[in-house]
Amino acid sequence: MENNNIFEFIVEEDRKGTRLDVVLSLVIEEASRSHLQKLIDIGRVEVNGEPAASKKYKVKVGDAIKISIPEPVHPNITPEDIPLNVVYEDDDILVVDKPKGMVVHPAAGNYNGTLVNAILYHCKSLSSINGVIRPGIVHRIDKDTSGLLVIAKNDAAHRSLADQLSAHSVTRAYRAVVYHNIKEDEGTVNAPIGRDPKNRLKMAVTNQNSREAVTHYRVLERFGAFTYIECRLETGRTHQIRVHMAHINHPLLGDGTYGPRRKALGVETQMLHAKTLGFRHPKTGEYMEYDSPLPKEFEAVLKKLGGTIKG
Repeated sequence: MENNNIFEFIVEEDRKGTRLDVVLSLVIEEASRSHLQKLIDIGRVEVNGEPAASKKYKVKVGDAIKISIPEPVHPNITPEDIPLNVVYEDDDILVVDKPKGMVVHPAAGNYNGTLVNAILYHCKSLSSINGVIRPGIVHRIDKDTSGLLVIAKNDAAHRSLADQLSAHSVTRAYRAVVYHNIKEDEGTVNAPIGRDPKNRLKMAVTNQNSREAVTHYRVLERFGAFTYIECRLETGRTHQIRVHMAHINHPLLGDGTYGPRRKALGVETQMLHAKTLGFRHPKTGEYMEYDSPLPKEFEAVLKKLGGTIKG
């Protein structure tokens, strides 16, 4: 975490009346709710300068929330026999298709059931560059985003892939359903992303302590109230597509953090899928590209909207 593990934010209108532990779990996606509840119980969560009385407290607009997260004691991350959808594998890399709902790497209060636990069971060795919590992890996608990731089995492979990401030469194409009709057929959002100055648990387009972020999008199909799009990343900032599309008034369907809180079409999490991943093999230099089919729940939403595009 940042700022010596202290986060502060002000409750906004869209969170009014929500339980404190639920609000925290929505904005600290990688931590388990049980861990956040324990932080409340031991007095590490304050509301308006006083220790939170209960995890069941219903937050009010304007409440000042402060969370002090203790320095993590890194446990031994254990291999777990969790099914993996392996798209490609050799001695240097592993390409996997991650399901929606799986966290990529362990974090405070959530040390089991992650992609890292699964790949530790599957692989004999992984790169060590990102330490014991994130072995082999070169890039990541959100818990509720499905799709393709490449894993590095050794440090040389990791450095090569990281260099390609830095040079913006990795192909990363996502599919998303967003609110409202996008009138233009394609466009680019070039806007820096950093911590939201008003809510440090969210990301935002901001000029304060931010980094360059570029997202290219094109329309695949229009449904009036919603648009089905492809997004291609030039950079890879935290929540980049979610933040950029919300910034241009087209938040992702199901994204209660950056879009409407109310559920539409029965969708509970963001409609975002990492569909295409391309890179040069770290040893051979050969360009490799992989494609992930849309998850069934994604196709079901398109069908509900009356869409004709399946891929």
